[in-house]
Amino acid sequence: MSTVFKALSDPTRRKVLELLRQRPMSAGEIAAHFDVSKPTMSAHFAVLREADLVASEKQGKTVIYQIKMSVLEDALLGFASMFGWELKEGASPPPPPADKEVTE
Repeated sequence: MSTVFKALSDPTRRKVLELLRQRPMSAGEIAAHFDVSKPTMSAHFAVLREADLVASEKQGKTVIYQIKMSVLEDALLGFASMFGWELKEGASPPPPPADKEVTE
């Protein structure tokens, strides 16, 4: 689980996962969203693969990345259980707290 949280600790990698939630994308498509070098993006992809958060498939000279939501969900559920939080099946998240009116 620590490799997952290491991967999620970087804002660039979180943005990559956000992009991949929309659809599988090539490395070039993803890299076009960032102002970093190719070696830097390759390092980010390696960390995400090591954490098993993305799958990569080579299609000719192109590498296509796809998010592995089940791994991310398992990591987040494991993290929540460390704090005694439990997600009940079919339950919706609680609504945000209502703003309290200040009365004088």
